[in-house]
Amino acid sequence: MKLNINWRKSKVIIYGGITLALAIYVFVQSLNISPMYLEGATFWCFALTAYVVAGVFLHYGSIFVERINPNPEQEGPYRVVPQLKLPKWAVWVIVIPWGFLLLMNIIMSPLLSYPAYRDQLGVPEVREFTSDVQVMDLDQLPVVDKELAAKLADKKLGERPSLGSQVYLGEPTVQQVKGELVWVVPLQHSGFFKWLTNMEGTPGYIVVSATNPNNVEYVEDYLIKIQPNSYLMHDLARHTRFGGALFKGITDYSFELDNNGQPFWVVSTYKNRRGFALPEATGAILVNAGTGECADYGINDLPSWVDRVQPEDFVMNQINNQGEYVHGIFNFANKDKFQTSEGEMIIYNDGRCYMFTGLTSVGRDESAIGFMMVDMVTKESIRYQISGATEWSAQKSAEGKVQNLRYEASFPLILNVDGVPTYFMTLKDAEGLIKQYAFVSVENYSIVGTGETIREANGDYIQNLRASGSNVMTDAETQQTKTGAVDRIASEFDGIQTVYRLTLQGQGGVIYEVAASVSDQLALTQTGDRVELVYNEGEGTLHCSRFSNLSLK
Repeated sequence: MKLNINWRKSKVIIYGGITLALAIYVFVQSLNISPMYLEGATFWCFALTAYVVAGVFLHYGSIFVERINPNPEQEGPYRVVPQLKLPKWAVWVIVIPWGFLLLMNIIMSPLLSYPAYRDQLGVPEVREFTSDVQVMDLDQLPVVDKELAAKLADKKLGERPSLGSQVYLGEPTVQQVKGELVWVVPLQHSGFFKWLTNMEGTPGYIVVSATNPNNVEYVEDYLIKIQPNSYLMHDLARHTRFGGALFKGITDYSFELDNNGQPFWVVSTYKNRRGFALPEATGAILVNAGTGECADYGINDLPSWVDRVQPEDFVMNQINNQGEYVHGIFNFANKDKFQTSEGEMIIYNDGRCYMFTGLTSVGRDESAIGFMMVDMVTKESIRYQISGATEWSAQKSAEGKVQNLRYEASFPLILNVDGVPTYFMTLKDAEGLIKQYAFVSVENYSIVGTGETIREANGDYIQNLRASGSNVMTDAETQQTKTGAVDRIASEFDGIQTVYRLTLQGQGGVIYEVAASVSDQLALTQTGDRVELVYNEGEGTLHCSRFSNLSLK
């Protein structure tokens, strides 16, 4: 028995249901529906398949009801049996798009297009390490990493119990704001009902100094309405996608502040160089976190306060592709192959934002052959040829110097210590708090300097460098000695140790700073005592490496 179905009404229901389901999927997933991208092409192949199958069923299918029990003298039971005749044209309409999609992925694979993979990064400029790597002020070294920044921001948020129950901390982003290196941590809604009752946005963000763990500030002057993993059009990815990027490649959402402290989301845009492969950053969409206003910029048109546009995973893949296919696809002997080392780090040199990563030979992970710095806006790359230790080896060497304390080294930053390439890292306890600092030579990672202050660690490192025969200029060669009577003296705890600051009579209010570990005599020094100070030349507060109280016997 054939069922009588209102096919005209069924068409509206089936086609309408498919369209509604696809629209909901695009909205929920914030999908890029451009067929020039893999996700968009896959979506249209799937949509076409769904419509063709539905059309074939409606025009070439029928439904019968038959009895399961073969005995004609008994009633039922019955079952519904659909019958479908699939025409050849429908098969081709389905197979051709999926086949084309598969073919494009094969053609764009490194097997057939390895030169495009190898050359995407461009030819790095090879430079001498000492020529352009900025010698950093020891007082401006970034000692706060991402993990510690999150802990310090969480502690700051805990000072406001009522606020802590409404929000949670987003991902910290390092950036340079008005010349200072800081971590910025947005506050985000902690759930659906918190969002529903505060749809105007969460109250602000937390700024953590990357150079001073005691400098943590909560800024509540700006609302953050657009957030990652939020709801409806307040979700960052969805808001950006339907705010003008429906047919654009977007990725890498980073939280940055403009020069006035207004928070923005910097969303990188990209295009594929070949088919669905080799994504290349083209600019950024700046989303005002408070108002949701979107502005699209090319790489050459970006405001000066935008620090990075190049997604880190794009850059890392391009470096590895250059090393993997340096001599083609069939380089089974691994001749001249290289790869990135254990990790990467965002650093600043001469006011520019770079991604730093070490390079190792394939098969020799314990030895570095150099490192790469890539400008995170222009993607200009610089390669420094330096043989030495990898970041992991340097970390283990520093941890070995204080193995009795069981401190853990942070991912190192590479510095120019008077022409000597040097890893710098913090040594943290089990709670993630900084206890000591370490300098490790890149070229000889057995040369390690540690100390409870950066200057102590640097002094220890310089001493060990000289003991090893290295010809290096040191602070000792530019130090000055000053003798005088103490005018004022005071002490404070900087979160790591006690630091004394003092002025001398007749010295015009120049402030000298001395760590308590430099001399036991500091605790006994009073106004009027004659003292001798050895300090490094510079501007502002002068940091002393030696202290003697001449009034004490």
